[in-house]
Amino acid sequence: MDFLKKLNPAQKSAVTAGDGPVLVLAGPGSGKTRVLTQRIAYQIGYEGARPYQMLAVTFTNKAAREMEHRVQSLLGEEMTRGLLLGTFHATCARILRREADRLPVSSDFVIFDSDDQLSVVKSALKELNLSDKLYRPVVVHAAISHAKNELLEPKNFPVVTYRDEAVKRIYERYQQLLQDSNGVDFDDLLLMTTKLMQENPDVREKYASRFHHVLVDEFQDTNIAQYTLLKALSSIHNNIFVVGDPDQSVYAWRGADYRNVKRFEQDFPGAQVILLEQNYRSRQLILDAAMAVIDKAHNRRKKELFTERGQGEKAIFYEAADDYGEASFVVDTIANLVATQQAQPGDCAVMYRTNAQSRLLEEAFLAARLPYRLVGAQRFYGRREVKDMIAFLRLAQNPDDEISLDRVINVPPRGIGDKTILALHEAGRAAKTSPGQILLDLARGSDSPHWARFTNRAVLPLADFGATLAAWRGLLSTATVPELFDRIMQDVNLKEHLDDGTDEGKERLGNLLELRRLAEEYSTRSLSEFLENVALVSDQDTLSEGNVPTLLTMHAAKGLEFGVVFITGLDDGVLPHSRSFDEPDQMEEERRLFYVGITRAKERLYLTRAMRRGGHGYTEDTIESRFLRDIPTELLSGKSRGGRPAARSGFRPQAASTWSLPAPSRPAPILSAQFRPGMRVSHPVWNEGVVLESRIQSDDEIVDVSFESVGFKRLAASLAKLKIIA
Repeated sequence: MDFLKKLNPAQKSAVTAGDGPVLVLAGPGSGKTRVLTQRIAYQIGYEGARPYQMLAVTFTNKAAREMEHRVQSLLGEEMTRGLLLGTFHATCARILRREADRLPVSSDFVIFDSDDQLSVVKSALKELNLSDKLYRPVVVHAAISHAKNELLEPKNFPVVTYRDEAVKRIYERYQQLLQDSNGVDFDDLLLMTTKLMQENPDVREKYASRFHHVLVDEFQDTNIAQYTLLKALSSIHNNIFVVGDPDQSVYAWRGADYRNVKRFEQDFPGAQVILLEQNYRSRQLILDAAMAVIDKAHNRRKKELFTERGQGEKAIFYEAADDYGEASFVVDTIANLVATQQAQPGDCAVMYRTNAQSRLLEEAFLAARLPYRLVGAQRFYGRREVKDMIAFLRLAQNPDDEISLDRVINVPPRGIGDKTILALHEAGRAAKTSPGQILLDLARGSDSPHWARFTNRAVLPLADFGATLAAWRGLLSTATVPELFDRIMQDVNLKEHLDDGTDEGKERLGNLLELRRLAEEYSTRSLSEFLENVALVSDQDTLSEGNVPTLLTMHAAKGLEFGVVFITGLDDGVLPHSRSFDEPDQMEEERRLFYVGITRAKERLYLTRAMRRGGHGYTEDTIESRFLRDIPTELLSGKSRGGRPAARSGFRPQAASTWSLPAPSRPAPILSAQFRPGMRVSHPVWNEGVVLESRIQSDDEIVDVSFESVGFKRLAASLAKLKIIA
C-alpha cells in the first residue's frame, strides 16, 4: 500500500505486525499516531478486517477526532463505516446503554459532571450527619474516584482507620444517591463496564468475539480499570495493539499507572515489542539532553532516541540572581529572538512546574508590553482564590464595593445564602446606603436600626462578618499591606479552606501565597497602591491569541511541540517538587515530567533557575535541580553561576549584551560537614530549627532542617547563613 512507503523500518514493522499482542514503545515525536492509524488502515485495507470488528480507544475527544480524520483520509469514509473509535469513557457509555438491563440504572442514565459529583458527596455527608470540615467533599470524592479506578466497590473499600470506615459509608451513600437519580459518574463508566464483563461471561464473549482487533493510544496513561477492561475485550482473538511510552507517564494523580506496560508484558508473554526511536521533532542535542535525564530513571526499558534533523544547538542554561531576573531573562530572550528573526512569537513556549510560577512571567510580559497566552489554567489574577483575596482587600478599603462584597460575603461558607444577600441589598436601598454600610452597622448588634429587618438565623452571620470587616478597617491606618493580608487569611480561615489535602488544594494555596509575596513588596506602601497595581496588571485586555508566546505547565505541554522551549524553575523543591522528596515513585514521575518538557522542543531549549526564590514574605536561597545536574556539561551552553541582578521596581527588557555578566565569586568548596543530625541551629529569617540530615554534594554541604516557624527546609550551607547554637 502506498502509505507504507513513507514509514521508517520500525514504524513499518509495527503497522504490519502479525496477529497477537503487540506493544509499541514510542519515544516522543516518533510518529505514534501515524503508526496507530495506519495499523487500522492496514488491517482494513490489506488484511481484510471489517471496520465493525475493530475497536480503537484513546483519552481525549480531540485525539479521537484526529485519529478518525487520518484513517478516513487513508481509506475514505465508506471503508471505515462501522469502526468504533473514541475515548474510553464514550466507548463504555455506549456499551452500558446497550446492556442496561443488567445494570442498576436504565439505558437513559445521566452522566454527572464534576460539580454534580461534589454536590452528591455533600448530600451524602449531610444525610450521614458528618462534618464537611472533617470530611472535605473534594478529598472524599478523590478517595472514591481512586477506589473506582482500582475496581473497588463500596463493599470492598479497604478499612484500616476510623476515617476509612466513614469514607466507606459516604461512598455507599454516594453510590446509592447516584443510582436513585439514574445517574453515573465518569469513573462508573469504566467500573461498571469492567464489572459487567467480569460478572457476565456471555456479555464478555459477545464483545470479545466482535472485536477482532483492539487498539489503544497512550497506553501508559491507563489505570487498573481500563487495563482490566482491555484484557476482557481482547480475551478471544488476543489481537491487542497498544502504543505508549512509560517514560511519558506523568498523570499518576489522575489514576494513571505506568506499570500497566510491565503488566502487559507479563500477561501477554508472547507479545511482540517494537521500539520507535527515530524522532521527527527535535534536534539531536536536545534528544541527548533528554536521554541523559531519563536514563537515570529506575526499572525502565532503555531507548536510544535519534533524529535525521541534525545536531542543532546545545541547550542554553541560565542561572539568574533571583526569580525576577529569571522571568526578565525569558522575556528579553524571546524579544531578541523575534527581533533578530530567529523565531516567531508563536514558536516560543515557557513551561513551569506549578501554576503559581506564571505570576512573575505574566508580569514580565506585561511590563515589556509583549502579548502572551496562558494554556491549561486561568491567568494568575483570574484564579478564584486570588480574586477572592483581592476582593477582601478591596472591601476592607471600601465597604461600599458591592461587587467585592457579593463575591466574598459567603467565602468560605458562613451561612449567608442568596436570600440573605438579597435582603441585605434591599436594606441598603431602603436606607439609601450601601449593603456594606448596613453590614458594618449590624456589627453593633441589636442596637442597629437594621437588625429587625432580618431573621435571627440570617442576622447573626451578617453581624459577625460586619464585625470582622470593621476590625480590618480599623487596621488600615496602622497595618502594612502584608499584615492586613495575614489578618484576613487568619480571620476567614482561608488556609484551611483552600488546602483540602488534594494537590489542587495545595496549588490554590500556593497561588494565594504567591499573591502574599507580592503584598510583601508593598510593606512601605499603601493598600491603595497595591490594589491599583493589581488592577492594572489584571486588565483583561492583556490577553492575546494568535502568534504570541505560550505559557503553560509541563503537564499541560504533553502532546504539544514548540520551536523554542524555556523550562523555568529548575531548583530542588520546585522541579522536582518538594512533595516528591520522600516518595520514590513521585520522584520518578517528576523526572519523567522534566523529560516530557525537554522533548517538546524542536529547535532551541533554554533551562533556567534562580539562585534565590521568594515566597511567604521572604527570599530563600536555592540549590539547582538534581535533574539538571544529570545533563552533561558538554550538552549545555552557558552553564555558570552568573546571572544579572534583577530590578525589583519593575521589569525592563534589556539589550542582549547585558544578559551575560561575569560570574560572581563563590565561597570555597566545603569538603567536610559542619552540621550533624540533632544540632540546633538558627537562621536569620526562620529563627531556630533542628538539623535532620547533612551531606556533601557538589562541593557544598546540603542541610535538611526542621524549623519551628516554617517546617522542613533543604539548604545549601554556603548560602544559608546557619549558626550552630547547640
